[in-house]
Amino acid sequence: MTWYVVRRVAISLLVLLGISVVVFFLLHLVSDSPGRIVLGQRASPEAVADFNRQNGFDQPVVVQYFSYLNQLLHADLGRSYKLNADVGTLLRQNAGRSAMLSLAGLVLALLVAVPLGILQAVRRNSLVDRFATAASYVLYATPSFLLGLILIAIFSQALPVFPAEASQSHSPWVVFTDPRAMALPVITLAVTSIAIFSQYQRSSALDQLGQDYIRVARAKGLPERLILLRHLLRNACLPLITLVGTLVPTLLAGNLIVETLFNYPGLGLLFLNSLQREDYPVLLAYTLIGGVLTVAGNFVADLLVAAADRRIELNT
Repeated sequence: MTWYVVRRVAISLLVLLGISVVVFFLLHLVSDSPGRIVLGQRASPEAVADFNRQNGFDQPVVVQYFSYLNQLLHADLGRSYKLNADVGTLLRQNAGRSAMLSLAGLVLALLVAVPLGILQAVRRNSLVDRFATAASYVLYATPSFLLGLILIAIFSQALPVFPAEASQSHSPWVVFTDPRAMALPVITLAVTSIAIFSQYQRSSALDQLGQDYIRVARAKGLPERLILLRHLLRNACLPLITLVGTLVPTLLAGNLIVETLFNYPGLGLLFLNSLQREDYPVLLAYTLIGGVLTVAGNFVADLLVAAADRRIELNT
């Protein structure tokens, strides 16, 4: 296991290095003169050139990249010239709220999808299975922003149960301290994941129900509930663990839509505002966070699957 972890960490670092190269050069192609963006279109060419020279933007792009890489190695994500603030500080101020929103949506999705998928597998081709499958396809095909608008129209306007705007508190624990205000954002974020997770769980559970160990357990006369909880659940959740790891960056993208729709102060709203301001240091840092989450999600998922299923060879 130790050698496996070391190799995976090395590969992950190489992938992150590649991501930083691609993102940096793509943003440089979009904006090769940061001084023009920061100072505005009315700034004189002399002022723009002076700004670029003072901040090293007049150097070759390769030199600029290695300078940026050196900053990253020292945990320096740069500075937002539009907000006159450190990018790392901006991300830390908003990351907690986004993380708790994502975690709440993920936990809610798993609590609903895992038992639903197993129920569908146990009652295959029943009315419950067909209805749940059809609903999953519809929800999966529904854009998050449309789903959020539908929920607002129903539960905030037609039935004034929840507010249309999320809590404006800057506490990362607002999901738990003010659940009424955060109900619609969390549900919106969770519904699409429920549609995906339940179908994966159903397929995996169906595959496990046909295995010999399930037949042997039933032949011994074990209660069906015991078979499902002790034997089926652990093996049927293995593909779902991998799927959750790969969907971590999707949650980050989902946050962007949900936070914008419900005006929730988090990383997603920060990214959108930075995009409108053309605040490229913030955009670059946000994109790198997405890459880090993708690599970290896959890495953790592989470790969890390897720990849960000892049949997996770690020397491959």
